[in-house]
Amino acid sequence: MKMRFLAVCTALAAAAALTGCSQSADSAGGSQKVTLWLMKGSASDDFITEFTAAFEQEHPGIDLDVRIQEWTGIGDKVNAVLDGTSKESADVIEVGNTQVATYVETGGLEELTLEGLREWGSKDWLKGLADPATINGAQYGVPWYAANRVVIYHKDLFANAGIKTPPKNRQEWIQATQKLDKGDQQGIYLAGQNWYVLAGFIWDEGGELAVETGGKWVGALDDDKALAGMDFYKQLQALGDGPKGADEETPPQSQVFAGGGVAQIIAPPGQAAEIEAANPALKGKLGFFPIPGKTSDKVGAVFTGGSDLIIPERTKRRKEAVDVITALVSERWQTELARTMSYVPNKTTLAHVVEGNEGAANMAPGAAQGRATPTSARWAEVEAKNPIKPFMTAVLTGRDPKQAARAASEEIGKVLSSDR
Repeated sequence: MKMRFLAVCTALAAAAALTGCSQSADSAGGSQKVTLWLMKGSASDDFITEFTAAFEQEHPGIDLDVRIQEWTGIGDKVNAVLDGTSKESADVIEVGNTQVATYVETGGLEELTLEGLREWGSKDWLKGLADPATINGAQYGVPWYAANRVVIYHKDLFANAGIKTPPKNRQEWIQATQKLDKGDQQGIYLAGQNWYVLAGFIWDEGGELAVETGGKWVGALDDDKALAGMDFYKQLQALGDGPKGADEETPPQSQVFAGGGVAQIIAPPGQAAEIEAANPALKGKLGFFPIPGKTSDKVGAVFTGGSDLIIPERTKRRKEAVDVITALVSERWQTELARTMSYVPNKTTLAHVVEGNEGAANMAPGAAQGRATPTSARWAEVEAKNPIKPFMTAVLTGRDPKQAARAASEEIGKVLSSDR
């Protein structure tokens, strides 16, 4: 998925037109072509090559055609496949976990509830991947992999401050960050509009970004629980020099951390590689820990980014498409994907497979209780307007929190409840 955490990645250009389709005649020799769309950057070339070879060996007569897609413009391309107006077709498609509701509203997705229960172990799926793909009790998307934010910290700065172990709860986190915030050194670099981080704090308090009441969505930022999450964000953000009116990409927080004067950032573990590339002197000096929760027995809630797999109703290869998903979510290939890409596997029961990868291992506890954005098909439009960001800036610059939250909540409600 496009990791806005992460965000989650920046696509370079719209995908070039591709030829051929899974509904065309079988290729010479009687083999059946099954087309799998994967997003650019989701899996390595080696993974795709090895998976394709293994799948075709285990399924004689199947020609697996893996086609890589760009994130830019992917929504229109998928919708065209689903409604039959595309010159291309696909039998299995990787989509962002928060995109599934939009495609369900468009129509054209196979329901996969029974396969999830009988074959894919849906009871153990990560909620942050499974819940956004479940509409009115029916499963339309199958969790594939997850990624979420952790705290990346500078080991030397922690040691110099006398902090021997990472904090386990919010109180310890604030106390440690206060020790680290001294002189020109920032205890934490937290941009004022990092709303995915705020979402986790709101969920920890029992609040929501928006709720559905009587079939109508309304914003919930003005609820006392959501305001408590914003208050903690304000306390933490003050222990550094992050800009109050910008997000984590303006400037890129990994580049700020690479300067050497920041003790912590909240980011996907993959940003550690960006930091080290910008400042090789930091190699071996970066550590990770889960975002602390309110109490030591439970890590903080996080926004879970990642991808689900869907099957278009128009496929003529439903059985084979199910077989592809069965392979992709198997322990063998979940393990391989998680280890090569530093992802969290799709099930809580597979968290152990990333124990040797420090970044991914510290993602896993948060992913186990991760969340996603509201399941409204209109949520993407909320993010496009994003009234959450100016709300955060308003609070951080001294505006009345309740008043600012009420205005943002009203805007969220208008977008989610308006006619298209």
